[in-house]
Amino acid sequence: MALENIILEHEKGIATIFINRPEKLNALNRATIQELHETLKLIDENPEVRVIIITGSGEKAFVAGADISEFAHFSENEGAQLAAKGQQLLFDFIENMKTPVIAAINGFALGGGLELAMACHFRIASENAKMGLPETSLGVIPGYGGTQRLPQLIGKGHAMEMIMTAGMIDAATAKMYGLVNHVVPQADLFSTYMTLATRIMKNSPIAISKAIEAINANFVSGINGFDVEIKAFGECFATEDFKEGTTAFLEKRKAEFKGK
Repeated sequence: MALENIILEHEKGIATIFINRPEKLNALNRATIQELHETLKLIDENPEVRVIIITGSGEKAFVAGADISEFAHFSENEGAQLAAKGQQLLFDFIENMKTPVIAAINGFALGGGLELAMACHFRIASENAKMGLPETSLGVIPGYGGTQRLPQLIGKGHAMEMIMTAGMIDAATAKMYGLVNHVVPQADLFSTYMTLATRIMKNSPIAISKAIEAINANFVSGINGFDVEIKAFGECFATEDFKEGTTAFLEKRKAEFKGK
């Protein structure tokens, strides 16, 4: 598949996606969202890929927002369709992928960029990162899940303030809020996410995918997350990974799990 807006690298089970629109500070347009969806779908189905990293090209921006020029003249119906399609193709899709996805925020993560990072399973940031949802300054609200995921991650009060002021927070504040797990110097961002990815890869890919499913269930209205956990826990017992993991433990050796 020819890639125009992203760069894909794959090394030793780790796939790194660089959003690559430097002239637009890596802003998301519809073509980039579609390209990300198609690429992530292929990667998720690839048994050789065990962890996915999403980051931005360069040091200025992860993703500096959505490409406003694409929707500045949309009607009410067109706006609703834009949000619905984007959530389905990319943001909800990432959240429910069986392969763990880490956002490596390397600069501005604003609007759709922060929404993209929040859809990932967790986030790390460089010290120069700036995050925010400035949509209300444009007369609109976050439409790619920002009003839902931000309160889940940092609490209602902080989320209300960030969205209503349309302001940015720095990386240290994001860590204090719980929005990102780690803050590191820009030069250490690559080594940090590679270390985390390597640690994840030592564990059962099947168990990790089941854990993602169970954790996400807690945030779905009408779904009992405990029931999902019980079912997923039982399903693990029928896998080769469970046999390998328990056998390795009893034999006092490191488990060698197969691909997902």
